[in-house]
Amino acid sequence: MTLTVGFRLGNDTTARQVTALVTEGGYLHRAQGLYGKLPRLSRPERSRAVDSRNPSFRGEHPLARPIADLRRHHTEYTKKGYTRVLIPPAVVRLDLDETQPLSPVAHRELFNAFTGAAPATPQSLEAAITAFRAALGLPSRPEHITWAPRDKTLPPRVAAMLRTLKDGSALTPARRRPVGWSVSDQGVRLHVGPTGEVLDQAAVVELQAALSAWLHFTKDKVRPAQQGDGPASAGRCVPAPGTAAD
Repeated sequence: MTLTVGFRLGNDTTARQVTALVTEGGYLHRAQGLYGKLPRLSRPERSRAVDSRNPSFRGEHPLARPIADLRRHHTEYTKKGYTRVLIPPAVVRLDLDETQPLSPVAHRELFNAFTGAAPATPQSLEAAITAFRAALGLPSRPEHITWAPRDKTLPPRVAAMLRTLKDGSALTPARRRPVGWSVSDQGVRLHVGPTGEVLDQAAVVELQAALSAWLHFTKDKVRPAQQGDGPASAGRCVPAPGTAAD
C-alpha cells in the first residue's frame, strides 16, 4: 500500500486534461491527453534526494521536491487554461508496492486506481498536501500565516525630507527655476514659468527624494483631489534637506 496526493484538471478549450500525483515513495507521476482518450504517461520523476550522491541533497526529505513540483504543475497548468477541476486535490491510499519495478501496465493502473478512488469533495491543493503530510507523520506548513511587512530603511536624504514634512514645512528645490515644485502636506505642486526648462540630474534626484518622502508621509492618508493653480498654503517653505539655497 502507498499513500498518494494528486489532482486532475481539464481545459475545455482544447478538450485536454492532465493528472498529476505524488506517492509517498518520492515519485511524481503525470498523465495528459484528450478528454475520453487514453492519456499519455510521463516517465515517473523520482526525488533526487533518494539515491543521489550529490552532497547538496543530503538531509533533504524525499518528498520535498515532488510536492514542490506538484504545486508548480498545478499553478502552471491553471495558467495555461486548465481551469476545470475534474478531480479535486485528494489523498488516496492505493494498493501499490513502490519497492517493485513499475511496468507500463502497472503505471497506467496506478492512475486508474487513483482516479477511481479519489473523492469528489472540493478542497484546495494545499489542504490535500497538508493531509498527505499529516498522514505520513510529517510537519506541515502553518495555515493562515500573517506576514507583517518590514519597514524598509529610507535613504538619509528621504528620511530628512520626511522629518521636514512631519514638522509642517514644505519642501522646495534649493535652486529657484522657472519650472519649480513644492512638496507639502497639502500635496505636490509644480510651478511653471513663462518658459520651460530641462531639469539636470541633480535636480531630478532632489525631486525624486522629495516625492519619496511625500509618498511615505501620505501612505496612510486619504487625500481629496486638488484643483486650481494657486499657491498651496503649506506653512513655511524650506529648501530640501541636504542642499544649500542660492
